[in-house]
Amino acid sequence: MNNKGFSLIELIVAMATGLVIMGAIYAVTEMGQRTSVAVERKVVAQQDARAALDIMALEIGMASCNPTFGSNIWVDGPSTGTCGNIAINQTYRGIQEATANSITVEMDIRGAAAGSSPDGDVNDANEIIRYNYDTANQYITRKTGCGGAATAFLGAQTGNSREVRVVNQAAGINLFTYYDGNDVQIPYANLPARIPDIRRIKITLVVDTEAKDRSLNKRRRTICSTNTLVRNHAINF
Repeated sequence: MNNKGFSLIELIVAMATGLVIMGAIYAVTEMGQRTSVAVERKVVAQQDARAALDIMALEIGMASCNPTFGSNIWVDGPSTGTCGNIAINQTYRGIQEATANSITVEMDIRGAAAGSSPDGDVNDANEIIRYNYDTANQYITRKTGCGGAATAFLGAQTGNSREVRVVNQAAGINLFTYYDGNDVQIPYANLPARIPDIRRIKITLVVDTEAKDRSLNKRRRTICSTNTLVRNHAINF
């Protein structure tokens, strides 16, 4: 009768210990999954913001491009009720609108035929571009030319759920900041009168992930910024 087994109490203690260990392993695994998902979403937000920033800087930097040195080629932009009409303020050249949250740039980069050379007007595709930050809906739209509606650019996707929201307003950071030739910031109150003085434009994007980080119970934030020099805008035509 020397055979010995486990008592009921020992079995209960062993089972309880095992459950505690399994619970701890599950908690660590779930936390790791949450962190991984949150990091992935933030990476996506950073990639979206950086790509949008690069496109905006490239297009805005082309403002006032006028290789034929044509006169009176600048027109009213989409923010006016007379889009396409010859602009009264030709001194504004290819920046016909400049505010904290919107900008309209114009450039003569092509002719009516695809691939043709600049033709001395801004009536062709993608020669008028307007970016506008919709603070209420937290996204940026892009509109080209005078016809059609503005399309989703960052923070909104037509027919699909969005991955990020643009929260510049909530962060208290303006989308566009303007500087003159002495690299002094131009007060917004002095615009549009000082549009001819613009030489550098700072673009700042503040975006949050649409989904909340379950570990932190809040959205992850990314801030991206770049500067673009509007070299053509300094040329007197």
